[in-house]
Amino acid sequence: MKQAVFSVLALAAACGMMVSCGSNYNPTTPGTVTNPATIKAHVFVSNPLFPNGNSTAPVLNVVDAQLDLLSPSVVNVGATSPNPGMMVLFPNKRFTLVYSPTKNTLSVINNTTQSVGAATSGSNTSITLPGFTESIAIAPDNATGFAAVPTAPVTPGTGQPPGLVEVLNLSNNSISSGVPVPGAQYLAQSHNGNRILVLGSRADTVTMIAPSAIGTSTDPRTDIQSPMFDHPVWAIFSSDDSTAYVLNCGPECGGTTASVAVLDVNSNLVGATIPVDSATIGLLSNSTLYVAGTKPGADTCAASTPPTLATACGEVSVVDLTSMVVTATATISDGYHNHMEMGANGQLFIGARTCTNIKVPASGSNPGEVRGCLSIFNTAKSSAIVPPAIGEVTGIQPINRRSVVYVAQNGQLTIYDTTTDKLQTTQVDIIGQAVDVKQVD
Repeated sequence: MKQAVFSVLALAAACGMMVSCGSNYNPTTPGTVTNPATIKAHVFVSNPLFPNGNSTAPVLNVVDAQLDLLSPSVVNVGATSPNPGMMVLFPNKRFTLVYSPTKNTLSVINNTTQSVGAATSGSNTSITLPGFTESIAIAPDNATGFAAVPTAPVTPGTGQPPGLVEVLNLSNNSISSGVPVPGAQYLAQSHNGNRILVLGSRADTVTMIAPSAIGTSTDPRTDIQSPMFDHPVWAIFSSDDSTAYVLNCGPECGGTTASVAVLDVNSNLVGATIPVDSATIGLLSNSTLYVAGTKPGADTCAASTPPTLATACGEVSVVDLTSMVVTATATISDGYHNHMEMGANGQLFIGARTCTNIKVPASGSNPGEVRGCLSIFNTAKSSAIVPPAIGEVTGIQPINRRSVVYVAQNGQLTIYDTTTDKLQTTQVDIIGQAVDVKQVD
């Protein structure tokens, strides 16, 4: 009898803490929110294939990120974004830009009303770019944006190669001007918004844009050419915006040497370079720079722990910016690495596209192997794992004040526990195709 009473009391106490006993849980549709108005931590998941009768509709699914529950309400992006993918959050978190690659449109989503909207009444709700983009930045003023469009034609008759940095007026949702930069592909914005570093198609040149000079008689561009550059593809500004760490892709992009080039933002001079095996994406944490890419060579997986059937692997390098040396490396999955986010407990999530997917079932004494484009690097132990999940990584979002990370991989939304580096028990089932994931508050 005492044991039975204790069990009942324990269950009652648990119901005060567990989501399945809370008022926001929907018992008729497990895993969904009863009242969307109670959500305090909103996550948008772009989904171009949400079921709608006998067809599909482009939407943003809404997830309660505190409780890992799916809201029954969706953001209908409709004709303005027929194939919603990459999302970019405004600095003030009031709006989100959603990019649709099929029509090269940017839709503006009001995060509060969860609807297609605009910053000002009567404005356009979308912006059409002249070509594909994979890099967008929004200025600290929340009124100006920039999109790198490598194939955008420049004014006919000028003889300039294609490539524009489109300047977006986010007050009325229009393109206000275009700054020509050959093959403009990636943008890195300083924290204060005073500089935009453009990485394009020139193997030894980057372009620094001063946004304050756009629209004036002063050319906002400064081309910075240096033999220290070798197919630069990414950059990160220091916390005080005095230095930009430029990642040279090197052999992975048809060049010679991968490295990190240190660019003085005030003088536009390139100082030292720090050799690394590969570099396409990076993240700066205090005085430590984490860099990832795919290593050159015939069999680059020899150092993989545990061993893998893959013959091509990537590498994450830990760069100490005080001593300017690489202090540790670890083997990760291959592919073109283009996502990197720091989760709780010092777990660095790294995502790639076009990686080697392996799905070999276990048989007898053979444990089999499953691996795809996601890697998790333990920054405390300088070790890495490749979770057993195939497919490209298209979005990574650490959840504030929680030890979980949301990952969009192979069209599915998965939730990882950073204390175990494994999928947590509770998952959110996105019906359709999960492309990108962003916490918007």
